[in-house]
Amino acid sequence: MEFPVLETERLILRELTEGDAGDLFANFSDQRVMKYYGSEAMENIEEAVGLIHSFHVNFCEKRGVRWGIEVKSNGLLIGTVGFHAWSAKNKRAEIGYELNTHYWGQGLAKEAISRAMSYGFNEMGLKRIGAVVFLQNESSNELLLKLGFRKEGILRSYMIQNGIAYDTNIYSKLAE
Repeated sequence: MEFPVLETERLILRELTEGDAGDLFANFSDQRVMKYYGSEAMENIEEAVGLIHSFHVNFCEKRGVRWGIEVKSNGLLIGTVGFHAWSAKNKRAEIGYELNTHYWGQGLAKEAISRAMSYGFNEMGLKRIGAVVFLQNESSNELLLKLGFRKEGILRSYMIQNGIAYDTNIYSKLAE
């Protein structure tokens, strides 16, 4: 199966390669990016290479798809967006994303997530896209509501990060 390349007005969503490890490491080692991610910050670039490989394996095994978010105007990789916990049988997946702090507040996450969701509903045949977000992550909680997600409830002690259990909001958006 060929990896899908998607475009928006300002972005290209494409497969990650080992050449992206430095940019990926810059994001995944940044404490501000990782604050509500659900895993610890990376400590070395080998972890970024490993993550790229795991994204590739997940795609090949039809368990998910994760795109690198590239800015058309400068060719920089600024984050990732995609689906994990994909169940083709149940026509559902969860969406995840992160963005380099220099690009926060410009509508780029919304643009990338919207395009990924469109692909999920129209090409993957999803009926439900879920999202799990730390209660404290105000910008991500607001963004999902703007994108038409509905809050379904709170998952208590659902994510452990740096040894601390956090409650998370669970959201969903259904195919129209």
